[in-house]
Amino acid sequence: MAHGGGMHGVGNEDQINLSKAEQKEVRARSLKLLFSLIRPVRSRLLLSFALVVVSQALRVVGPFIIAFSIDTALPAAIRDDQTPLFLAVGGYLFAALGTASLTSVFLRYAAKVNQDVLFDLRKRVFIHTQRLSLEFHEKYTSGRVIARQTSDLDAIKELLDSGSNEMVAGILYMVFTGTALILLDAPSFLIISISLIPLFFLTRWFQKYTRITYRRTRVASAKLIVHFVETMTGIRAVKAFRKEKRNDETYAGLVEDYRDVNAKVIQLFGIYDPALIAIGRATVAFILFFGGLRVIDGSIGIGVVTAAILYARRFYDPMEGLAMFYNSYQSASSALEKISGVLQEVPTVPDPATPKRLKKPQGHLEFKDIEFHYSNGKTILHPFNLDIPAGQTLALVGTTGAGKSTLAKLVSRFYDPTVGSVLLDGIDLRELDTHDMRRAIVMVTQEAYLFSGTVAENISLGKPEATLEEIQAAAKAVGVHEFIMSMPDGYGTDVNKRGGRVSAGQRQLISFARAFIADPAVLILDEATASLDIPSERMVQHGLKTLLAGRTAIIIAHRLSTISIADRVLVMELGRIIEDDKPAALIAGTGKFARMHQAWRSSLV
Repeated sequence: MAHGGGMHGVGNEDQINLSKAEQKEVRARSLKLLFSLIRPVRSRLLLSFALVVVSQALRVVGPFIIAFSIDTALPAAIRDDQTPLFLAVGGYLFAALGTASLTSVFLRYAAKVNQDVLFDLRKRVFIHTQRLSLEFHEKYTSGRVIARQTSDLDAIKELLDSGSNEMVAGILYMVFTGTALILLDAPSFLIISISLIPLFFLTRWFQKYTRITYRRTRVASAKLIVHFVETMTGIRAVKAFRKEKRNDETYAGLVEDYRDVNAKVIQLFGIYDPALIAIGRATVAFILFFGGLRVIDGSIGIGVVTAAILYARRFYDPMEGLAMFYNSYQSASSALEKISGVLQEVPTVPDPATPKRLKKPQGHLEFKDIEFHYSNGKTILHPFNLDIPAGQTLALVGTTGAGKSTLAKLVSRFYDPTVGSVLLDGIDLRELDTHDMRRAIVMVTQEAYLFSGTVAENISLGKPEATLEEIQAAAKAVGVHEFIMSMPDGYGTDVNKRGGRVSAGQRQLISFARAFIADPAVLILDEATASLDIPSERMVQHGLKTLLAGRTAIIIAHRLSTISIADRVLVMELGRIIEDDKPAALIAGTGKFARMHQAWRSSLV
């Protein structure tokens, strides 16, 4: 996971109270993302803006025409001059129809632009999250990733779908209303201007407290999703250890926190909305009072006062909509902070700037002056050198935490070594073309993940263009063909999520077929037989020999029966290689592997 000073990336995303410098950094990061999303659609946004400008200008004309009608057109009609009245009615109808038509076009056009922006953001989050290195995903839970893709993006969607349109239209309407009021009756505009002073302080107060509260809502929402995802993902463990009640209590506490923080948002609106309405009504009352006095002394007409009151009422109408927009804005702003943090993360295993191609990999691996430790500074692999000739099967054994899987992850380039380099056929993995490397090196892990789809589709992941005959040949090679044919639809059977229709051992056999059809130069089995029962393990031993033939293999296993097919054994302990020889030589010796082998044989008696 990327690290840096301040609020870089996702390192401090749960932090609520930010310093001014941190707020500035987060705001700049969010704005940078926002502008990058807007840039491709800026010309269409300008057209949308032009539509709403004209529509709101036409909307503001109404009270002006009413003032003209009362003070000019109606007196003229009484004198048998109907022309001004017809002009007023025609102008009012034209303005109303124009406003309705342009608003309709604007809403539909803006909705299309907003959806394009949202689509772009969804795609960016998915592609970037998938591109990030394994180190990020091991620390940043899948629940948090899901929260970014669901609740956070939904908050932004809500803002784009309704809030942004209301905000643009509301602000323009207020500006045009103020302009019209200046032209019609400047003293009434002065009263509205004075009312903006308490409105300013009210809005500043509201802004300050809702920003913090909405950050809390995003954090609380993410915690809910994380707990739900972890519970459903580990449902077997939940059932096995009877964790339902404890999980219920934990989830209830998280729901309570989420409810409380949303209640605080509602409380803030419970103060802001009534205060907004009170200021608006008081403004109208003052305009009515002072306007009435001026009508009495004959300085203005009744039509002007009527229009001024209409303008004052309408001036504050968008304010409630803007308050709701600010609600959506604060929620979306907090969501954008989280999303921009994820997008700011950079892969710790970057693609090479000038990749080297490897069209015919042989499988010769070299570890040169290797040392590895995690970002927290903890050393996992102490300095070592290792040479694995092409075609050799190497077994890694040792206690849990010895560094076996970490060594395998360096070969797969899930991580890069802190010091030194890993070479495949003389090329540093950091310089090797990513596609060539993934084609040359395949890892089969203990948890054989099967994606939704058919058995054939899961096997063909190793070779997407494979024919059914090639898929069947791979299944036969590892001894899983007969089982697949016994399934309801054979190779066309849908394995469902996580291979629900097959056992753990059967999933592993299918993953072996997937690795076989990929035909890599280097194959890594990371405790890949751990989920197999004894009959299944015996069945797959022959398949393993077929799978490993003619390629470099690294086998990590606790079961020493799996190691019997190895050409060479490395014994690891606390991040160091303590033994390295042929299996027979190590068994005949007095080292750790010999003791492990003796203990294993004794367990079989």
